[in-house]
Amino acid sequence: MSAFLTWEEEHLEKLNHVERKKHLQKIKIVRHLYVKGARSNAEICNRFNISSPTSMALLNELMTEGLVEKQGRGESVGGRKPELYGLRNNSLFVLSIDMEKFSTRMAIFDNNNNNITGTHTFPIRLSKDLSALEELHQHANGLVLSAGIDADKLMGIGLSLPGLVSSREGDSYTYLLTGQHETPLQDLLALKFNKPVYIQNDVKSATLAEYRFGAAQGRRDVLVLTLDWGIGLGVIMDGKLRVGTSGFAGEFGHIPFIDGGVLCHCGKRGCLETVASGSALARIAREGMQAGQHTLLSQLTGSELEKLEPHAILQAANEGDQYAIQLLAETGRNLGRGIAMLIQLFNPELIIIGGKMAEARQYITTPIQQSINTYCMTQLRERTEVALSQLGAQAGILGPVATVMERIFEHRMESSK
Repeated sequence: MSAFLTWEEEHLEKLNHVERKKHLQKIKIVRHLYVKGARSNAEICNRFNISSPTSMALLNELMTEGLVEKQGRGESVGGRKPELYGLRNNSLFVLSIDMEKFSTRMAIFDNNNNNITGTHTFPIRLSKDLSALEELHQHANGLVLSAGIDADKLMGIGLSLPGLVSSREGDSYTYLLTGQHETPLQDLLALKFNKPVYIQNDVKSATLAEYRFGAAQGRRDVLVLTLDWGIGLGVIMDGKLRVGTSGFAGEFGHIPFIDGGVLCHCGKRGCLETVASGSALARIAREGMQAGQHTLLSQLTGSELEKLEPHAILQAANEGDQYAIQLLAETGRNLGRGIAMLIQLFNPELIIIGGKMAEARQYITTPIQQSINTYCMTQLRERTEVALSQLGAQAGILGPVATVMERIFEHRMESSK
């Protein structure tokens, strides 16, 4: 294990200027190899503006510490092919936790983003109070033990959850409320796990996953829309995730959309979520059937109808049900109108649509594009690509990994200056 990545700040304070500089350079190289993959010595020299002997000395130290290894040879532009250096598999680990309202997914990833345990789903209900924490802790510890990894190599734990989450404060304002505790949720979890813990809103977490591992790689101005029961928005501008002053940026689903519309769970009326989310889709479908609308969904019983999920409507549409297709088209038109506003506000190069509703594919993307064409200025929409997520459901479990690695390296580099 490379001990320098786990040094406490007290240890760093004992380093002299030269040692601190070398420590910082090693962290930057490790971060670069994590983000970009295997690189040659020359590429590292150019990236960090250091000499070849200095770069090679740092790489040799990282290889001795067991974190870096030679990984074949790169392309040659004439002459001998350069050796490539990359992070060794299973050198570092991250525990990823993705909490939803009624279930929680967990997986352990190594430093090369290999899922070494597979993704496990546990019936942990997301509570308003802290009652879910003990069960969360037990299942997480069980997964770490069953994986048989060296606990010292577990760099940190990433937790994504819905609602209002301030990653800066390390606290949630919707679920797992700390109540009378003065200690933020993130710090309470760190004490419980005895490891660094980083929390993030689920949509922003998925946005980081798209930026690091998905269609947003290499892009600088990207919007990520997650369409599930609600609507979430993640914003990447100038290559950085934007969170806003309180950490709550992206509450796109709660913009006013319909004057005097349906009451939204946020307390306002007529939010976009009341006409363009999974919960709205299910509600409108039920209302139509209760009014006598003919549809394949009519075969559902009273209790099944009450628990109607968007997936059932998607399935009916795929079977040619015109009512289901009409509902999805109207949802897409409303979303497209909202997205047209986003394009004119942010001028993104790419908009990624993910979440369970994205499984509707052309039933929803076609009306979205039609609305964008109607409501958005030509000069802006022509430069914006709209695409479905390549990661799909994987974005939810990869997001906490990206969050941990971003924050760990950020913290280490800041404390080493």
